[in-house]
Amino acid sequence: MDNVDTQVLKKADQWLRDGRRAVMGTIVRTWGSAPRPVGSLVAIRDDGLVVGSVSGGCIEDDLVDRVRARALAVERPQRVKYGVTAEDAFKFGLPCGGTLELVLEPVGPQSQLGALLARVIEGRQTLRRLDMATGSVRLEEGSGRDVLSATEAELVTVHGPRLRLIIVGAGQLTHYLAQMALACDYNVTICDPREEYADGWLVPGTTLVRTMPDDTVVEMRPDANTAIVALTHDPKLDDLALMEALKSDAFYVGTIGSQKNQAKRKERLLEFGVTAAQLERLHGPVGLKNGARTPPEIAVSILAELTAAKYGYVIPAPVATRSGAVEAGCPVD
Repeated sequence: MDNVDTQVLKKADQWLRDGRRAVMGTIVRTWGSAPRPVGSLVAIRDDGLVVGSVSGGCIEDDLVDRVRARALAVERPQRVKYGVTAEDAFKFGLPCGGTLELVLEPVGPQSQLGALLARVIEGRQTLRRLDMATGSVRLEEGSGRDVLSATEAELVTVHGPRLRLIIVGAGQLTHYLAQMALACDYNVTICDPREEYADGWLVPGTTLVRTMPDDTVVEMRPDANTAIVALTHDPKLDDLALMEALKSDAFYVGTIGSQKNQAKRKERLLEFGVTAAQLERLHGPVGLKNGARTPPEIAVSILAELTAAKYGYVIPAPVATRSGAVEAGCPVD
């Protein structure tokens, strides 16, 4: 499953190969309560077909009219602003007087969309340097710490996964979580040494490794852009991963299992040298507590908690559940 920006790039590249004229827009700056973050993409075909978004729809309507009239970015990149005045904010549907600035560029061979997509599909983070005077593009390797920058001379955008997710276990739940994580711009690695699970792995765009979980975590050197989730229900595998994950800089470490099993796991991890402070970082039972039961629902709850952690939100305490309720995906102990 592609993320939103990759969908825009693919569609714009297809239009180009079909011989259609198109304009691609990138949000480069926002003020106030802008509806989409910096870096968001939109593409508009010459007949007004739109993919991606930069607002709730009102700005796209204006862009469509101007692209159809060949009044935007006909020969070279162009900057435009929306919502500078209160009147414009109301007209274009920007909340609370928000303002955004876009760089619009004509899509052509110089855009290098095909080459960029090839790198993104390979999981390579890539810098795309757009010359504002000519519209020419250079592609460079990303460092993992790059951010969008826009000057009068050049727009530099970052493409490809910026986050990593290591999932221990290749079971049914992992299939759903991996697909959703790909759509949220994670580079996904699945670790499972068990042939009966690994041999059935079917999610394209992910990497499957069959090494032991602790070795995998150590080898991947988790940093502040890495999340690690253990989903096997097998202490021999999950605990190995957690022992190394909790010592790392990963921004999120979680594991499946009931509250009773989590208590037992913490006792074991303490015996294996994990400190009490490190255990405080463990999210378990994994996922926001929302009553999820089926694998897709549980995957949603896990990704929701990952998203909260990624943006630094305090994850709320579990909501009250009806009498006899159990944790998602966990049997009663």
